[in-house]
Amino acid sequence: MPSRVPSLRMLRSFFTDGSLDSLGTSEDARSKRHSTSDLSDVPFSAVRKEGWLHCKQILTKKGKAEDREDMLAWIKVIRENSKAEGEDPGFASQALINKKLNDYRKVSPAGTKPDSSPKGPRGLGIRAEFLKQTGTSAPRSPRQDAAVSKDESSSQKAPWGINIMKKNKKSAPRAFGVRLEECQPAPDNKNVPLIVEACCKVVEDRGLEYMGIYRVPGNNAVVSSLQEQLNKGATEINLQDERWQDLNVISSLLKSFFRKLPEPLFTDDKYNDFIEANRIEDASERMRTLRKLIRDLPGHYYETLKFLVGHLKTIADHSEKNKMEPRNLALVFGPTLVRTSEDNMTDMVTHMPDRYKIVETLIQHSDWFFSDKEDKGEK
Repeated sequence: MPSRVPSLRMLRSFFTDGSLDSLGTSEDARSKRHSTSDLSDVPFSAVRKEGWLHCKQILTKKGKAEDREDMLAWIKVIRENSKAEGEDPGFASQALINKKLNDYRKVSPAGTKPDSSPKGPRGLGIRAEFLKQTGTSAPRSPRQDAAVSKDESSSQKAPWGINIMKKNKKSAPRAFGVRLEECQPAPDNKNVPLIVEACCKVVEDRGLEYMGIYRVPGNNAVVSSLQEQLNKGATEINLQDERWQDLNVISSLLKSFFRKLPEPLFTDDKYNDFIEANRIEDASERMRTLRKLIRDLPGHYYETLKFLVGHLKTIADHSEKNKMEPRNLALVFGPTLVRTSEDNMTDMVTHMPDRYKIVETLIQHSDWFFSDKEDKGEK
């Protein structure tokens, strides 16, 4: 142990503001015996021989340690003196050592790295190495403690199996803006969307003789309201809802459904084939080609087209009352059904007559197109 141990108050004064005001006059007298040249030659052993306060004065005026090993030695003495005074080791690590390390970094020569010595591992700094030797962990701030507590609490959550089940829980199918196979299916035909079956049922129950059905648009706000409700994944539709009583709203809802399909009913890859088939001059060949293309559609698209065309045929059969002949229905549904997912103005203008004609032909000969009867020519 050093022959002269500084008090705790003096140690704190030294590492807090570096002043010598708290020292006694006897200490000042002892420091005056040394010249400036002596300050750079104070070895670590002088601490024990001359006393801590004497060397403290020299070190304070000089302002630096010789090298890494010298610095570690000084920190060790600080530790021993703190224990001698009965001080809490945590305070020494947090206050005294931090202060000394800061002073050491400030006065280190430019271009010199404190951790460049090959004697120790590069990954440890002076403070980390000292704390490792003494077995003392670095003090943590309240914010760090809160973060650790949060991590510990998060590890005590419910078993992983339950969390996975919650994350993997499938949401209810949407109705608008999704592919046909992803829509909520109708109870009687799993390949037909529920929304299509419901709209067609309402129109057939109350609108077969309604003049201009599908031609007169419904209220946009009410149509949007129904779309939002159906997109929330409703598995059942309440046909008694007041919004379902307006035939124009329901007819507009059905047209909106097909208009919002990301993959059109006649599909992107077969669109050009349908346009070319419609332009075949031979009537019989035209009909056979169209029928073959329809039969080649994917299951959901074929069944939905079959259901819709059958519904439009029923509407056309009451054209004396509702004034919606096959051609009028084709003018309404042609651009909506026969299109591409990225429809452009050029196709809309040049292919518009073909779109009308394809839908009109399907309505006029719906039984033949969707039955197993032998091929026949166009009437």
